[in-house]
Amino acid sequence: MARALRVAVQMDPIGEIDIKGDSTFALMLEAQRRGHQLWHYHPRDLALESGRVSVRAQPVEVRREHGNHHTLGAETVLDLGTEADVVLMRQDPPFDMAYITATHLLEHIHPKTLVVNDPASVRNAPEKLLVTHFPELMPDTLITRDIRRIRDFRAKHGDIIVKPLFGNGGAGVFHLRPEDPNLAALLELFGGLSREPLMIQQYLPAVRQGDKRIILVDGEPLGAINRVPAQGEARSNMHVGGRPEKSELTPREREICAAIGPMLRERGLIFVGIDVIGDHLTEINVTSPTGLQEVARFDGVHLEEAIWDAIERRLGAPAAAG
Repeated sequence: MARALRVAVQMDPIGEIDIKGDSTFALMLEAQRRGHQLWHYHPRDLALESGRVSVRAQPVEVRREHGNHHTLGAETVLDLGTEADVVLMRQDPPFDMAYITATHLLEHIHPKTLVVNDPASVRNAPEKLLVTHFPELMPDTLITRDIRRIRDFRAKHGDIIVKPLFGNGGAGVFHLRPEDPNLAALLELFGGLSREPLMIQQYLPAVRQGDKRIILVDGEPLGAINRVPAQGEARSNMHVGGRPEKSELTPREREICAAIGPMLRERGLIFVGIDVIGDHLTEINVTSPTGLQEVARFDGVHLEEAIWDAIERRLGAPAAAG
């Protein structure tokens, strides 16, 4: 019989999740099925005192029952360095200083307590920057605040995508066609909101056929869904109307996964979702990837099982009995 693991889940309020689509919920269900013990806590409850990282956490049970999907126990102070075997860092972005601070705090306990994904790697691998280490796989891309460079890039490509460097979920992503007069106003808007550079990319018409989310577990591609933008929408994210479709990996997509897989494995990025449009890699999502339940619905494959197998391997624990 496998050793029961003590699993602390750092996430957004569990009462507000969509149990039909939430990947953290799928991970928690699988952990519970294996006999692992679960605690729930919010990122704001992390504390570092005298070198020890602790949280105010609640034991939690989960069930696939709409309107009654969880039961929380009494709050307790949990020492993550001595009283947890695994921490799932699963709160949603934005990837702001609060998020970055959480990675610094969790770095005090990892890898003695295994943090998934590795907190230092998460901090050093924001989705729109990690991908730039593979320019041969990407569409033509510019990262800058320099307005003249942005204008030159647009003059070269005509059709461009403009997006915040640390955004998520498709928020703030704009498609500017050659005739669109709003570039200057858009850059002024972004400049007033933050001092961060922008990501400017060549527009890929292949997005009309879909933006594919491929899930890699410990560097291996194990599942994919295609997300097709709604009519009149440039973004394929499902919460803005993107339609998920069953999908299989193409030879080019396998080539992309083979190129990045060893790096993901080496950095301790166990659960990763990459985005591919046509033949191009556009993002490597490591902060709180999604897609597990969509893959399960289309393919009948529960990738949360593979993720827990990978976690247990890292801990040297035998796989739990089904």
